[in-house]
Amino acid sequence: MEVIQSNKLHDYLSNNMAGMVAFLRRIVEAESPSSVPDSQATILTILLEALQELDFDVRLIAGRKTGGHLLAKRKSQTGQGGSQLLLGHCDTVWPLGTIKEMAFSIDDNVIRGPGIFDMKGGVTQMIFALKAIRELDLEMRLEPIVFINSDEEIGSVESRPHIHQLAREVERVFVLEPALGQSGKLKTARKGVGRFEINVAGRAAHAGLEPEKGISAILELSYLIQTLNDMNDIERGISVNVGTIEGGTRPNVVAPNSRAVVDVRVPFMSDAKQIETAIRRLQPVTPGITLDIKGGINRPPLERTTANRKIWHLAKNLAEAFGLGLEEAIAGGGSDGNITSQYTATLDGLGSVGDGAHATHEFIFADKMIERSTLLAMLLLAPSVN
Repeated sequence: MEVIQSNKLHDYLSNNMAGMVAFLRRIVEAESPSSVPDSQATILTILLEALQELDFDVRLIAGRKTGGHLLAKRKSQTGQGGSQLLLGHCDTVWPLGTIKEMAFSIDDNVIRGPGIFDMKGGVTQMIFALKAIRELDLEMRLEPIVFINSDEEIGSVESRPHIHQLAREVERVFVLEPALGQSGKLKTARKGVGRFEINVAGRAAHAGLEPEKGISAILELSYLIQTLNDMNDIERGISVNVGTIEGGTRPNVVAPNSRAVVDVRVPFMSDAKQIETAIRRLQPVTPGITLDIKGGINRPPLERTTANRKIWHLAKNLAEAFGLGLEEAIAGGGSDGNITSQYTATLDGLGSVGDGAHATHEFIFADKMIERSTLLAMLLLAPSVN
């Protein structure tokens, strides 16, 4: 039965490849940097109309400082009581005008364009997986819910409460982030991500006339940086990176202040708690210095929980039914899947296969769009594995 379904889906998607590419072009050329909230209106409207054509009730949730988000549920619900979430984002890291230099292009099997890999290709595959299911009159056991946010690339600050709520309500989540590597590995684990800001306050003094009266915040920061560096444990997958520093006022003034921003990556929640506690307990070495430490772990790790292992094995078995071999991997970067995994079964990396996230060579493989759309459709059609 699965083989027959997968063949029908694959054939439908192959026959509609031109439409898929045309839709992809529309949303790639609808530039949508996170930093320009108004830029999200066009792509959200395109997605709204596409989902309405698929018989979804679609609501646009206005943002306060972002471009807002899209939430869609089917009008005629025929599932067996439970629901499943399709989770993605429409914002990119690319500034407006990038399309002039990184124009949408197709070269044999390679399609290029800003944001195409991360993650407009995945959003396109989602639309066409849902379209294939509808056109072939196939029945999903769990009702699909679609949530697309416009602030994932800047931490999902405004959309986070919606994601928390949805994750509590559904049986499983399929995250449309790109696959890992050109072999298309699914992301069955992701490191947790933290960001800390450390502000150091000292005392200014003339560096020539009375340097002994000063307390250098820059000198203190140099000690702190070494302490933070010692927290790295590469073998355990823990990284603590002081990414930016600043401080002082003038060369002839003992620095009264300094600041560091620290990026933290951890594979397990136990590591997250340990590192967060260690950073918050940092103490000054120099008498007279005060520290102000802000931030924390903002995306918990996506771990290989029992529920997550079940949904991974489901995907692997379904893929094998139509001759697609799947591999899994851990990703160093975080996604909104890190959030949903705290509540329900989550499978990440179901989007495009390609390379160049946030890089000028960003691209996807055209033929893999059909494979991955077929896989996503099969997952949506699968019964609950809980």
